[in-house]
Amino acid sequence: MSKLNNPLFSNRNKDTDTKANKPKATVIPENAWKVLIVDDEPEIHKVTVMVLRNFELKGRPVELVSAYSAEHAREILAKNDDFALCLIDVVMETDYAGLELVRHIREELHYHATRLVLRTGQPGYAPEKEVIAKYDINDYKDKTELTETKFYTLMCSALRAYDDIVSLDNNRQGLEMVIDATANIFEARSLQTFTSAVLMQLISLLQLSRDAVMLQISGFSVTDSPTSMQILAAVGKYTDYIGSPSTNCLPEDDRQLLSKALSQHSHVYEDGRFVLYSETNEGHYHLLFVQHPHQLSYLDKRLIELFCSNVSIAYENHRLREEIENTQREIVCILSGAIESRSLETGKHIYRVAEMAALLASSFGYSKEDCERIKAAAPLHDIGKVGIPDQILHKPGKLVGQEWEEMKTHVKIGYDLLKESKRKVLQYAAIIAREHHERWDGNGYPRGLEGEDIHLLGRIVSLVDVFDALTSRRCYKEPWPVEKAIDYLQNESGKQFDPTVVNIFMQNLNKIQTICESYSDKASTQ
Repeated sequence: MSKLNNPLFSNRNKDTDTKANKPKATVIPENAWKVLIVDDEPEIHKVTVMVLRNFELKGRPVELVSAYSAEHAREILAKNDDFALCLIDVVMETDYAGLELVRHIREELHYHATRLVLRTGQPGYAPEKEVIAKYDINDYKDKTELTETKFYTLMCSALRAYDDIVSLDNNRQGLEMVIDATANIFEARSLQTFTSAVLMQLISLLQLSRDAVMLQISGFSVTDSPTSMQILAAVGKYTDYIGSPSTNCLPEDDRQLLSKALSQHSHVYEDGRFVLYSETNEGHYHLLFVQHPHQLSYLDKRLIELFCSNVSIAYENHRLREEIENTQREIVCILSGAIESRSLETGKHIYRVAEMAALLASSFGYSKEDCERIKAAAPLHDIGKVGIPDQILHKPGKLVGQEWEEMKTHVKIGYDLLKESKRKVLQYAAIIAREHHERWDGNGYPRGLEGEDIHLLGRIVSLVDVFDALTSRRCYKEPWPVEKAIDYLQNESGKQFDPTVVNIFMQNLNKIQTICESYSDKASTQ
């Protein structure tokens, strides 16, 4: 509460001004250091403003905000969390108002970056050693010893410390965002989903505009022009160009920027846009082009490059996982095909059944991931035929008596082969193998289940297996016309087949026929 005496800044001269002879700014820049002066004496505010009127650090001036009591300061701080420095008097409304304000700032507002400096004219009320030890402050000054030079030193050290803390905090938050963004990318299953996730997470990371594309070219065409690149994913104004060549949506100067990144094998940054370059171990090169309205800081660029490195690793893992899954699916189909050929049912039967089963499962609300599992599981529906003798499998006529009873055992054989697996694909396959010969009316086998007691996957595969068997050539029959097969399904609705499955099948008939054409037995023999 003691006023500043004239000698307080007695050594002030033009040489000690940080930016001497510079006119006072009428407009405070957005990047100014925000400093809160908390003191109940107007003279302290006037002198502080006078001393700091030309102060700059790192090209940034100060924005001074005045609070004439601790309570007034609380109101200001509640609405602003970006003060770099608070200059706080100890004795104001009460003898310890300043100390209580410090506790409020640190423990209730949790402003840990803001530098707090106590200035007091009555050090006896709050001894320096005791205050420094007990309160989370950054400096303690007696107003009578605070010359202009010392005040300048205090400002520089406090603001530099604040800047360092904010930079470290931004780095920490940025790294957390990169980790979170990368985790979200790893969850993507398909290539298009993966690349879309990359773009959206990068935009979220930097809070950029939403105009961006991701492109890919093969390693063997490194010298090709970006005009041959295909857009894998896009957001913003480029969304309609997914799957198109880059020439369809990017102007010449943007394509030149892509060429520059490709030829230099490096990231390229220009005002309003940048290209990220990454290369995988498999010889694939990826370019990510983003338009944005803001200038990127050094930290932004470092986070982008870290994110890009993680994306490259994630993409490599994604490709490896995709290769493994495709290999597993192909092995299942080869195994199933071997079983089908053993029963003289050659062709693309298992592929058609797999695609049709996944299509109907999707219509029943199965997730995309589960539909992929069903597609992999469905070809194993007759795996139990591996245990059926050739003379029964190859018999051209109708099976009778004991022959038929033995044929029916393929259901249990298949189930027993698959039931112990912990893999969801094989668990689905076990269900399908056991229940795809059950009937809606309860007259099927092996357990005579009825209605919804039959697993939905069993009901689905039961229908698509019969439909494909009817419309395909077998050793014991010629293929039926599609119309005749459809009539059979509708006539058996409520008897052999679940009526709801029949209805869903009919609603998807055009897609079903497309599947049959895509996996035609005629095409496989050519």
